[in-house]
Amino acid sequence: QVQLVESGGGLVQAGGSLRLSCAASGNMFTLDNMRWYRQAPGKQRELVATITRAGNSNYVDSVKGRFTISRDNAKSTVYLQMVSLKPEDTAAYSCNADYTTWQGPSVYSSWGQGTQVTVSS
Repeated sequence: QVQLVESGGGLVQAGGSLRLSCAASGNMFTLDNMRWYRQAPGKQRELVATITRAGNSNYVDSVKGRFTISRDNAKSTVYLQMVSLKPEDTAAYSCNADYTTWQGPSVYSSWGQGTQVTVSS
């Protein structure tokens, strides 16, 4: 099994910046696509950004130009750099990863617990 733990959330004023981190741990695994989701109260979970193992990324339109997803495969960590934050970015942010173990070809998916980002106006 792979555990994902997010960090870096907090309270920031509109226009500010935060960098979220998600570190994966476990036994003999290889991470594939990694993603950041967010969910605000009363809203459905939204896919914010995706990054492939090779580093190709895409974003939901509302964050393009403001958020950057990156990864460090050696550290099994994915990041979300957020700048020019807006109140509508307020949400619980969770990371998600597809992975395989070194024991077989099955693909699994793991979720972190989430980290809260609150942007004040």
